Amino acid sequence: MFGSEKDSELTAAVSELAAAGRVAFGGVGIVGSLLPETEAYQRVAAVVADHPEKVRDQLDRLLATGAPAGRVYAATLLGQLDPAAGRAAWIALRGDPAELHTATGCVLGQTTVGEYAAERLAGA
Repeated sequence: MFGSEKDSELTAAVSELAAAGRVAFGGVGIVGSLLPETEAYQRVAAVVADHPEKVRDQLDRLLATGAPAGRVYAATLLGQLDPAAGRAAWIALRGDPAELHTATGCVLGQTTVGEYAAERLAGA
């Protein structure tokens, strides 16, 4: 059983992703600080394989209703849970014109969700 405390932690992490302002999968800046959304992503990623039934519904909602960065995190996590669902999510996001902020190390970037999705599909 997952338990109510773990359910609450998962819900809080997904809520953090829903409002995420930037996609960053690792540390950013000179000191490599983790953004709150990166920490939330890591918390959700840690339970994806062990509790797919608990995570899947929340990721589907995140994909549909999250901020641009939240939708990108959702598609990434869906790909870990179910590669076919992840690919379908990236295909659906390909036409999304929403502005997306990214960070890789010290490099901040800006693109659209659609362009990011197209890059992910091209690299798959």
